Amino acid sequence: MGVVNVTPDSFSDGGQFLDPANAITHGKALYEAGADILDIGGESTRPGADPVSPQEEVRRVVPVIEGLKGLSVPLSIDTRHADVMQAALQAGASLLNDVSALTHDPNSMAVAAGSDVPVILMHAQGTPQTMQDDPHYEDVVAEVTAYLQGRVDACMEAGIDASRLILDPGIGFGKTFDHNIALMAGLGELVSLGHPVLLGASRKRFIGALTGVDVAEDRVSGSVAAALAGIAQGVHIVRVHDVAETCQAIAVWQAIENTREKTS
Repeated sequence: MGVVNVTPDSFSDGGQFLDPANAITHGKALYEAGADILDIGGESTRPGADPVSPQEEVRRVVPVIEGLKGLSVPLSIDTRHADVMQAALQAGASLLNDVSALTHDPNSMAVAAGSDVPVILMHAQGTPQTMQDDPHYEDVVAEVTAYLQGRVDACMEAGIDASRLILDPGIGFGKTFDHNIALMAGLGELVSLGHPVLLGASRKRFIGALTGVDVAEDRVSGSVAAALAGIAQGVHIVRVHDVAETCQAIAVWQAIENTREKTS
């Protein structure tokens, strides 16, 4: 899944693709680099980010979706707002990606239930404004897994078939460095729930903390390593900024794994 941030303030590329033409060009480049899904967002949810009105979000993302819908890959809308979901679906999006797991907007569950598209449910503790103030867990892997199972149950009660649900542990969303590493090491627990799992670790702060790399754009190698660690535990989708580099690494890793399995 390639990331297309149509925002002025995303943590890794804020402002580069705010202009729709630039975002469309970037999305096409990610597609050519090997992206299987494009995730388009118009509101930054990095720690401390200010909220964006649904109207502004729609203004940002709809032209980009319309400009990319001719590509032969699904387009995902990354939003917490029901109105944005609805507008994006009408424009050509075919996947909903909600960092609040359909809890932020009271109408988002109905929009998701009324569609027939896959839905990504992500775990977050708190809001972008508060989530890094003092995140606390007794057992972060168990608690995140239980929360997402609860959201699956709520979606099914609302009429969303279980086969449409994808789970995301929310790396960096209300988690300390230690929480993020524990989740990265325990992704198999989430995979064991039986739903596809998405990992969004690309360029995130824990990589900088591990490596001493302060600039997000320079965390490519660490991001690729995180993606491979997730895939090795059964993760189905990796959400990345650096598609070409990640695809190259996966191709090599997969060839080695396939050969190892045949000879073991």
